[in-house]
Amino acid sequence: MRNFLNLMKNEQIKLFSRFATWSMFIIIAVIIIASGIITFIFDDFVTKDYGDNWRTELQEENADFEEMMEGEYMEGAYTGEIERNNYHLENDIKPSSYDGWQFTLDNAGLSMMISLFTIIIAAGMIASEFRWGTIKLLLIRPISRTKIMFSKYATVLLFALSMLIFLFVINLIVGAIFFGINGLNPTFVQSTMSGFQEVGIMKEIFTEYGLQMIKLVMMATFAFMISSLFRNSGMAIGLAIFLMFAGNMIVGVLSQYEWSKYILFANTDLSQYQADRHPMIEGMTMGFSVTILVIYYIIFLAVSWIAFTKRDVAGN
Repeated sequence: MRNFLNLMKNEQIKLFSRFATWSMFIIIAVIIIASGIITFIFDDFVTKDYGDNWRTELQEENADFEEMMEGEYMEGAYTGEIERNNYHLENDIKPSSYDGWQFTLDNAGLSMMISLFTIIIAAGMIASEFRWGTIKLLLIRPISRTKIMFSKYATVLLFALSMLIFLFVINLIVGAIFFGINGLNPTFVQSTMSGFQEVGIMKEIFTEYGLQMIKLVMMATFAFMISSLFRNSGMAIGLAIFLMFAGNMIVGVLSQYEWSKYILFANTDLSQYQADRHPMIEGMTMGFSVTILVIYYIIFLAVSWIAFTKRDVAGN
């Protein structure tokens, strides 16, 4: 166990000794700050603060929405907003003002950037050892290949987790600076599977970030497997990123076939079972997607282990 921890420590030192790693955190921070500035200055609808006459304001909003939907191609465009406002009016719930918690929830989608960065790290974790010629120095040590491989894999997961935590923290800080904080767990009206409901925002935040973490783990494991199979880090990174962006398109093209629901990318986004969204392919359920992900996860790790522990590096 001590050897494994030392290996992980060495991998962490190698990873965070490179400016490229820190630049990923800087990029995330810059994007979030820019998002906060743009939302604060330009998005008056989202940041609107309702006064004592909020009922009248909501009724006027509904009238404006209905008028806009009379235009060509706008039919039904604002139905959700009207239903949300009606829920507030019928249940006598004053809309809460936009705050740092809401900003944090809205920007959970930036985890896509983390997926991209994690793929870059994971895809190059093993392939780069072959490219730099350091794989022999690593394997001549009196430590099993299995421990070496899993120390690298654990480093990838820790990187993904640290970036997701950083995303949450920087979102909350930037959101609090621009929009303030409405208590520890303010409520807001959210669209759910059973219609609009008043929910606590903390539950929604942790649910959303938790689902994003599952997606991160799957993409990181997938990229790590590719890194184990290919000695070229560029090929590993390129293939993993291509499949990440093209995955949903591939599923969409093949969705007419029953077997398409077994494709990895049809199941990685578990948020498709949240709120009023619908699964990519009819008949899919949360339990089904979790089962498929577990099977893929085991396969990815098994392939990674076989490729890394059985590969001949004598001629490398």
